[in-house]
Amino acid sequence: MKTLSCLLTSLLSIFVSVSLFAQDFSVFKYRTLGPARGGRVTTVTGTPMLPGTFYLGATGGGVWKSDDYGTTWNNVSDGFFETPSIGAIEVAINDPNIVYVGTGSDGLRSNVIEGKGVYKSIDAGKTWEHIGLRNVGQIGAVEIDPTNNNIVWVAAIGNAFKPNSERGIYKTNDGGITWEKVLFVSEQTGFADLELLPGNPNIVYAAAWKAQRSPWNIISGGENKEGGIYKSINGGKDWVKLENGLPKGLIGKIDLAVSPADSRILYAVIEAPGDEGGVYKSVDQGKTFKQTSSNEGLVNRPFYYTNIELDPTNPDIVYSNANPLLKSKDGGKTWKQMAVPHGDNHDIWLNPNNPDLLIQSNDGGANVSHNGGKSWSTQFNQPTAEIYQVAVDDQYPYWVYGAQQDNTTIAIPSVAPSGTSPQGTQLMIDVGGCETGPTIPKPGNHNIVYNNCKGRFSVYNKITGTDREYSIGASNIYGHNPKDLTYRFQRVAPVHVSPHDPNVVYMGSQFVHKTRNDGLIWEIISPDLTAFEKNKQVISGGPITRDITGEEYYSTLYSIRESKLKPGLIWTGSNDGVISLTKDAGQTWENVTPKKLPKGGRVESIEPSQFDPAKAYIAVDRHLLGDAKPYFYKTENYGKDWELISTDSNGIPSDFTSLVLREDPKTKGLLYAGTEFGMFVSFDDGTTWKKFKQNLPVTPITDIVIHRGDLILSTMGRGFWILDNITSLRDPKMASLQSSPVLFKPDNTIRYRTSRGSSEFPNYPSNRVSIDYYLPSDYKEGVQLEVLDADQQSVVTIVSDSTQLSSTSEEVVDMGLSMTFSYADAKLETKKGLNRFAWDLRQKGAWSDKKARSFKNGPIVPPGTYTVKLTVGKEIFEQSFQVLVDPRLETEGITQQMIAEQLNFQNKVIQLLSEARKLQAALETQLEKTKDKDEKEKLENILKQLKNDEGAYPQQMLVAQISYLSYIVDDSDKEIGKDAKERYTELVSQLKKLKSEVTL
Repeated sequence: MKTLSCLLTSLLSIFVSVSLFAQDFSVFKYRTLGPARGGRVTTVTGTPMLPGTFYLGATGGGVWKSDDYGTTWNNVSDGFFETPSIGAIEVAINDPNIVYVGTGSDGLRSNVIEGKGVYKSIDAGKTWEHIGLRNVGQIGAVEIDPTNNNIVWVAAIGNAFKPNSERGIYKTNDGGITWEKVLFVSEQTGFADLELLPGNPNIVYAAAWKAQRSPWNIISGGENKEGGIYKSINGGKDWVKLENGLPKGLIGKIDLAVSPADSRILYAVIEAPGDEGGVYKSVDQGKTFKQTSSNEGLVNRPFYYTNIELDPTNPDIVYSNANPLLKSKDGGKTWKQMAVPHGDNHDIWLNPNNPDLLIQSNDGGANVSHNGGKSWSTQFNQPTAEIYQVAVDDQYPYWVYGAQQDNTTIAIPSVAPSGTSPQGTQLMIDVGGCETGPTIPKPGNHNIVYNNCKGRFSVYNKITGTDREYSIGASNIYGHNPKDLTYRFQRVAPVHVSPHDPNVVYMGSQFVHKTRNDGLIWEIISPDLTAFEKNKQVISGGPITRDITGEEYYSTLYSIRESKLKPGLIWTGSNDGVISLTKDAGQTWENVTPKKLPKGGRVESIEPSQFDPAKAYIAVDRHLLGDAKPYFYKTENYGKDWELISTDSNGIPSDFTSLVLREDPKTKGLLYAGTEFGMFVSFDDGTTWKKFKQNLPVTPITDIVIHRGDLILSTMGRGFWILDNITSLRDPKMASLQSSPVLFKPDNTIRYRTSRGSSEFPNYPSNRVSIDYYLPSDYKEGVQLEVLDADQQSVVTIVSDSTQLSSTSEEVVDMGLSMTFSYADAKLETKKGLNRFAWDLRQKGAWSDKKARSFKNGPIVPPGTYTVKLTVGKEIFEQSFQVLVDPRLETEGITQQMIAEQLNFQNKVIQLLSEARKLQAALETQLEKTKDKDEKEKLENILKQLKNDEGAYPQQMLVAQISYLSYIVDDSDKEIGKDAKERYTELVSQLKKLKSEVTL
């Protein structure tokens, strides 16, 4: 019997899996919130043939192109690239249509995203083709032979987190059809850069770099035999290592630059111990080198920066991208800092025909200068922000919060914050803390925001703009060996507000800390909940450059969550792979780590179930250990047993690292998973997964929040995204759509008066009810939606084709409120599969002689119960929903009774406007027909009182005056003023008088 049950369960699972995997979710569109502020850009380039054209490559945002000197940027890699991480971009010098891109950023941070090889475009970025080298990891440089666009070189750094045999220098002679590895040092040593000699592309320089990260350390460099500069004079067939004048001992990351103005001159910025680090120059094509400067700013955090570039017309003008951006005018001997819009500099490109025209990149984006760097284009036109987490508040509308890498914390409204918000602009505020976050608004008081900044806790007050720090231990932990610290905090230390008491806040070091008074007093409620392997407690950055910012502090807590069902039931996860649980608010703790989970991974998220206190989900990330597999687990018995729900065959690819998993708060078994390369959804509690990407770009999903029926995401390279209204996903019918139409129940919708929706950035939605329905096949006709009010009176009918509309047009010739309002809308889809229609909550408006406008843009319906009716052929389906009053109106004293009275007045004005317009139309028709001179004169005099004269600033006559009254009584929810009522009476009298003067 048990076997039969298991078999039936398996068959059901297979059936559901097939059904789901056949389903197209493209109707569920995400929209971007930004911010518009740029994120980290590691590579930039331009083309001298089109001086206004530039490309940028972001670390998690893909490739972007500008054709107007950086005034606007547009993504050109979405839909083509498998990874958003860009290492190098190169445009053919003699054909701007030919572009090659190497993926995988060369700044090996812990959150660096894996490269997926090389892409090529032959139409200036309109389309792309993947041309190989998928497994080479991060790519440091791409170079195109200036004499032959099919000869291309690639410097492959390799996998950032483990040795791999694919490191090396690669060359193709056929545009990427085939590749040859022409230089290899070892599985630990790759190549950060290469340069072709101007005038002779067979002469090649390559910079070897031993590099690897682990969760607790950065390895940049090694023994001299493991790095250095190599040269070939025969197109890569043979290589020699250049050594004369270069460091003899340890050697690290190197970047090269050859002068286009004098090919004898070669510069190298080199990571090496002490004063050996800095800039080296050769005037004999690398036979000998001489150090020109050991300025520390040239090799500041070399694993992250290290970039040198030359003025293409003057070999003595040299640029060094690090922190800061430095410029030398004397061949690299002395250096002066240049001002740029943002710090942490990565790349620069100068137009060879005009070096004052250049583009430079940093952790704030890319910026163009026309005057050699004296002034720069804006970075507030590149929505490429790297966001660590997402949170929301309880305002109406709600705001979205997060922390942007190498920038500030951010709070952004989820929709236009008011009905008068200008289009194309974005309201964004800093809410304390710093780049790492998290940043958490206090439930019940959104003006208070809890922050972490690299282990430091603070409380921000929006009203005063004050950020009060109450850090645990009150000690600056930067630069310490973690074994010596009293409290070990990761840069992204977790902060969690109790779902049972907003005054209780938890924060994680290796311990769980708790405060009840905004950090004035902290108590420790746990032992060390990490693995704490002593050999992992080291000073990061070796063997040359110390680098210990807290990002590499291992054995710290990375996630804390308290159950919403049971106070004191708290789960924690560490960044070295330990899951812990307390059921008694911290008095006792258990290690409940899954037995089969490989050790050492970072517990990115914990999700206590919102239906069963014994149940929880975790997402563990092991990519820093060289393991890209997704590890999503669930337990149903308080962690005694765990089930892996991301297997090789259930829907999530084996190299999509797991980052976050959230459970839907309304529907059991409905899960949302964020990975390194996109979103997934499960309708069966993780048994099977379905891609849930839709229009979302390929980018890491760092966090997920479900709030008021919306799915809100943060990403590591494309800012925040929102999928509005996921109510239909919660319907059990979604998992078994077959041969019958389905009308899903619309979500209860708050009646906001916001500005019109905009497809431009920021992508704010209009006021609407989302109506989702499923059609089992394509329909040519016979599909319509009708909305009924609580009295089952028709408010509006939307049809899918104009033929059907013409058959019902007689129903709307009279403006009586009992008449049906129908219109055709091409957005009412009749295609097979899931469809979504956005009803704008508008009822019938005024008549117009222009058919496209007639009866449109009527008043917003009042709060109340409504029914949507879907007609598909002869079948009818109905679902009810609520239109809810804007909660902010109550604080103003606006009641539903006032809204009802306002609507009644609006309808009276609309009817008056319709009568006036119809009178005008009738008079104009009669005027065209009449031959009598006196009659014409009489009609013209009446029309002059009805309609405005032609020309600028005409006097506003009766129709325009009624229209204006209609406008002012519809602009907001309010009590109708005495003047408006009196004006209506005047206008009624004026129209009545005009009507009495004419016989129609």
